[in-house]
Amino acid sequence: QVQLVESGGGLVQAGGSLRLSCAASGCTFSSYNMGWFRQAPGKERELVARISSGRYTYYAASVKGRFTISRDNAKNTVYLQMSSLKPEDTAVYYCAGRISNYGSYDYWGQGTQVTVSS
Repeated sequence: QVQLVESGGGLVQAGGSLRLSCAASGCTFSSYNMGWFRQAPGKERELVARISSGRYTYYAASVKGRFTISRDNAKNTVYLQMSSLKPEDTAVYYCAGRISNYGSYDYWGQGTQVTVSS
C-alpha cells in the first residue's frame, strides 16, 4: 500500500528556515500529485502548497514567496523548503498524494511538527 513518511520538522526561531521531506513508497510516485498541508491547534487543516505530476506548483497566499515545494521522482520524495518562518507557521505539517488532478487526496502522512518561536 501507499505510505508517506514526513521528516524534517523541529523548533526554529522566527526568520529561520526548515526543509521538510516526504518519502513515498508503494506507488508510482512520478504519477502522483502531491501536496503539503498544515494544521495549527484549534484551526482547520489548510493547503500550504501543491505540485502536480507535471511539476506545476501552487502556493497559499500566506506562504507565497517564503516556501518552495519541489519533488525528486528518482528519490520518490517531495520537499517543502520553508524560509523566513513566522510564529504563525507553527503547525503539524502533513504531506498528501493523489492520482487525480482534482478532488480529495487519497493518501496522507503521519505529520511532522514545526514550531517557530518568536
